[in-house]
Amino acid sequence: MIAVHLDEGHVRTRRVPRPRRPDGFALIRLLCAGICNTDLELQRGYYGFSGTPGHEFVGEVIEADNMKLLGRRVVGEINLSCRKCEWCLKGLGRHCPTRKVLGIVKQPGAFREFLTLPEETLHVVPNSVPTEHAVFVEPLAAACEILDQAKIPKGAEVAVLGDGKLGLLVAQVLNANRQNVHLFGRHKEKLRIAERAGVQTVLRKKKLPNAAYDWIVEATGSAVGLAEAVGMARPRATVFMKSTTHGMASIDTAPIIVNEITLVGSRCGRFEPALGLLKGGRINVGDMISEVFPLSEAPRAFAKASQAGVLKVLLT
Repeated sequence: MIAVHLDEGHVRTRRVPRPRRPDGFALIRLLCAGICNTDLELQRGYYGFSGTPGHEFVGEVIEADNMKLLGRRVVGEINLSCRKCEWCLKGLGRHCPTRKVLGIVKQPGAFREFLTLPEETLHVVPNSVPTEHAVFVEPLAAACEILDQAKIPKGAEVAVLGDGKLGLLVAQVLNANRQNVHLFGRHKEKLRIAERAGVQTVLRKKKLPNAAYDWIVEATGSAVGLAEAVGMARPRATVFMKSTTHGMASIDTAPIIVNEITLVGSRCGRFEPALGLLKGGRINVGDMISEVFPLSEAPRAFAKASQAGVLKVLLT
């Protein structure tokens, strides 16, 4: 079978054996997968990664212990926890110290023709959700995580920094939850995607509003984004940090301390709310698909995904 391989910045495809299915795991045939910013950061050296990336995917189950999964389209959670340690027993399996992370840490990713995952990590895709749209479940779940981390009042003004893939999803999720969202971005065509979902948008100029919001989501994918978000925060505001970048982010901590600003690291989220939003047609993901490539053309797909202004590139 074909599998994508990253090593020292190079993207290649290889012929590798089909994986064997352990007990309790499902064998899944890839239907569609999405290249995200984390995959691009892995290519640049994030985590010292070498191997098969990919964690946003939709596949068809072709072998499983659970007969109800056979033939069904599924998406899979990316954290494979031990389910036995202190953190797992507290329901914090995403933070299990020995966890594997699909396509990132000790678990080959989804950019291959066949993959295996524990059946308990799989979620069936509703029939009404197109396969290409279901690819967005994992990042959409990450956007929904903000609502599990804090009780943001309905109607509250929330600033979202960044009009990339995650910023667009976060803005739409908060808007669907009846927050008053202001999405700040640099690209008119991207901002229009959020506008069509009813989000207020602001085309960024050199200066951002100072001390203007109680709730800010930083999703710029940039090392300077956190400092910008802190500058927009009122005293005792909350800043959600969504960007993961290769390298260190330099920031002056004085205003965070003096203004008693709460910083919230925000990563993965539950898949159920994301699937519900897609089933209800409440999130515009179709306009976020820039191009589709076959798996065999993964090097071209990564090159395309790396270009400025490009949103989601899919592999089929």
